[in-house]
Amino acid sequence: MNDLGRLEDLPKSYVQELRDLNLVPLWPSLRAVLPPRVPTRQTQPTHWAYSTLKPLLLQAGELTPIEKAERRVLVLANPGHGLENMKASPAMYLGMQLLLPNEWAPSHKHTPNAVRMIVEGEGAYTTVDGEKCPMSRGDLILTPTGLWHEHGHDGQDPVVWLDVLDLPLVYYMEASYHINGDRQTVKTGSGDKQNVRSGVAPTRMFDRSSRAYPMLRYPWADTRAALQALAADDPSQECVQITYFNPETGNDAENILGFYALMLRPGQSLRLPARSPSQVFHVIEGQVRADIVDKTFQMVEADTCCAPGYEAVTLSNLRADQPAFVFIADESPLHRKLGVYENRG
Repeated sequence: MNDLGRLEDLPKSYVQELRDLNLVPLWPSLRAVLPPRVPTRQTQPTHWAYSTLKPLLLQAGELTPIEKAERRVLVLANPGHGLENMKASPAMYLGMQLLLPNEWAPSHKHTPNAVRMIVEGEGAYTTVDGEKCPMSRGDLILTPTGLWHEHGHDGQDPVVWLDVLDLPLVYYMEASYHINGDRQTVKTGSGDKQNVRSGVAPTRMFDRSSRAYPMLRYPWADTRAALQALAADDPSQECVQITYFNPETGNDAENILGFYALMLRPGQSLRLPARSPSQVFHVIEGQVRADIVDKTFQMVEADTCCAPGYEAVTLSNLRADQPAFVFIADESPLHRKLGVYENRG
């Protein structure tokens, strides 16, 4: 295609007249906003090593009491988007959050959806919509849009978790805000115990649950067991992966971001297809090498990295004697809703 006209080709007086009327000529910028075949992407392959992050997070605990922080978080920011924008990808925000013994992060609710992937520590909990969800390593806990939630810690050691929010999207829409609330009253019942088996759901007096989010905590013990069962059931299956979903609707666990767990067999190298959404990878167990575009990251437990969309990613288990387990977050539900989801293989 022929080169399009440039802004500097136009008379300055004409350009100024357009600007005075809040008008912009499209053709000089058309290739930037509609490039051929592959979108313009700012997301860069980025690796956050937990070994370097953790001391700074613990130092934040010494420097800033919870009353002054409300949420004591270090944001995992992608340099391609500018650190001040606090984005890991166009629609994903990541943060490592610290809660110390006897601390309480006050109750609030907000418009962005959030999940918590527990990194380390015991004794902490998140109360979501009145349901108390204990935190253990590898657990996934939902705090969907509009639901009250708070964090408490009755244990002895620091607890750290990875926050994943659709904050960049909600902020871009000018719809991001929060409301503070009072400490919640804990209800009886637990969604993760009621929905403990795939293929069955609680139906008291033949009625299904009317809750939008009937399952708020996905225990790692159950997820890990499911992955191991899948691997044992079909040893020829190359990709051993599960999707976190809503047990009542069958839809994704939340409505903007998608969440998955992947098992790499000992010594396995797995090429993931080039798909349209950006992705985040967090190592729950094991040692994993991630090859993303022109970058290679050597990752150990609790490390996190991200990848731009439309790029294949290769994950390799560096241990020949044990499996590796990886938590994945991506923007697939959003892409599907917008009709732009692609899997290019």
